[in-house]
Amino acid sequence: MTSDLSARTPAGARYPDDLRHRLVEELRAARRRTQALTDAVDDAELTRQHSPLMSPLHWDVAHIANMEDLWLVRRATPGDEPSPGVREDLDHLYDAFTNPRAGRPALPLLDPAEARDYGATVRERALAILEQAGPDGRALLDDGFVYGMIAQHEQQHVETMLATHQLRAGPRALHAPEPPASSRARKLVGTEVLHPGGVFTMGTDATGPDIYALDNERPAHRVEVEPFHLDAVPVTNGEYARFVDDGGYTRRELWSEAGWAHITGEGWSAPMTWEHLDGAWHRTSFGERQAIADVADQPALHVCFHEALAYATWAGKRLPTEVEWEYAARYDPTTGETRRFPWGDDAPTPERANLDQRHLQPAPVGAYPAGASPLGVHQLVGDVWEWCDSGFSGYPGFAPFPYEEYSEVFFGGDFRMLRGSSFGVGTVNARTTFRNWDLPIRRQIFSGFRCARDA
Repeated sequence: MTSDLSARTPAGARYPDDLRHRLVEELRAARRRTQALTDAVDDAELTRQHSPLMSPLHWDVAHIANMEDLWLVRRATPGDEPSPGVREDLDHLYDAFTNPRAGRPALPLLDPAEARDYGATVRERALAILEQAGPDGRALLDDGFVYGMIAQHEQQHVETMLATHQLRAGPRALHAPEPPASSRARKLVGTEVLHPGGVFTMGTDATGPDIYALDNERPAHRVEVEPFHLDAVPVTNGEYARFVDDGGYTRRELWSEAGWAHITGEGWSAPMTWEHLDGAWHRTSFGERQAIADVADQPALHVCFHEALAYATWAGKRLPTEVEWEYAARYDPTTGETRRFPWGDDAPTPERANLDQRHLQPAPVGAYPAGASPLGVHQLVGDVWEWCDSGFSGYPGFAPFPYEEYSEVFFGGDFRMLRGSSFGVGTVNARTTFRNWDLPIRRQIFSGFRCARDA
């Protein structure tokens, strides 16, 4: 997002203009998406809980404001003592750790108009503080980390709100242009790329352009990787339909014990939103029904870890580990260098990756040749989150920052990792070091996968 400016911006000075303007634009970009998702529906839709897995949309609006109130209004000022907040009385209502999603509608929440007003007031105060802010010797403010953190936080909730839109019933409320077509899809589907073994730098020390990397992405450390094969593209709807039609959801031998117990208990027979109508599979995407045959070359979407693992078993493969995924996304075996992105060190652009809900669906595989890795692996950034067969833990030397609840409290649970970003991820969050995690039963997220196998 910006270069490492702390060394040339002394404590007590204001942030340089280019850094300050960049931070303002990241905050505004996130807010534009929040407003677009909430303005698309009426107040009744904003206050309705469309699924017990998700919050009402107006809870997210006020939670975003409360986090910004907490970190940018109260703590983004020099000194050890927090400044007064806009609405400190709301902290207990919008604490995500003490209020599970299923119970949030029962809380005495702000109504939609109040939530929007709260967000606007906090943002006005935060931007006024940013105009005078600068490094003060604390990691929270040096290089504007806290502003980058809050922009990322809002973008993460925007993606969550987008998933809520996917779960809501009724006519389509969101619209976007179609993703780019792909003339390469048929050649790429089912192909693999051999990755030679090697040693690469995993994670980041959060300097330079990655200064706003979150605590679980740190520190950078060297990892040795054995040779492996990785699918050149994510598994597509067409491929997944063949698994379903081959009895994939009825064959016990394909599933782990936990996976089989869950799908039989839930009665699943296909991915979320899929229906078999008039002899063919269809999906519903943001209120619009589409034939799977018409989106056969798009990455499969809304599958949980258990479903991805069962498909990989059916295909005679496995899921990649988190280490293998990042190695494929960052390592250039020709030069021996670890890069920021599959295509190099430059930031994502619309020609390289499907991000920012630009198209409201994954693009056909092979649609972004400019985003491919040196070995020819496509769409490692954007389109769908990709399940990895790894649990969630801290890297060697991990230290929680700026609060333990972001990562550390989740270490060691039954979580599985997701890497790569989806079409709903904001560009400010789209790093190949970014680590997402969720329970293996979750599929309301924009999740897909690709397969791997030993060399």
